[in-house]
Amino acid sequence: QVQLVESGGGPVQVGGSLRLYCVASGGTISGSTLGWFRRLPGQEREFVAAISWRQTSGVNTYYSYSALDRFTISRDDAVNTVYLQLTSLKPEDTAVYFCAAAAGTSDELRYYVTEDKYHYWGQGTQVIVSS
Repeated sequence: QVQLVESGGGPVQVGGSLRLYCVASGGTISGSTLGWFRRLPGQEREFVAAISWRQTSGVNTYYSYSALDRFTISRDDAVNTVYLQLTSLKPEDTAVYFCAAAAGTSDELRYYVTEDKYHYWGQGTQVIVSS
């Protein structure tokens, strides 16, 4: 049973940056598509970014429109960790950020934007962006 623990959230000013971490235990993330989602206040959880790695095709990433050009997802399978670098933060980025791991992987990450593609979830880390 894979367990995911996020960290790195906290308060930050508008325009600032944060790096979120998600460490997996109880299993390896190798061979899994990994994703970040977020839940804005009073809203449903929404997709932010996904990343896959395959020996044949290397690393692939996919972002939501709101995350594109501001957020960067990366992974280090050697330490079972996935990262989300947040930059140019806006008040509307205030949310609880969750990482998730799928049971398998694919290069077609556009299919990994819904929660049902992921089997394991962390508890979330809060990001608060204020002016």
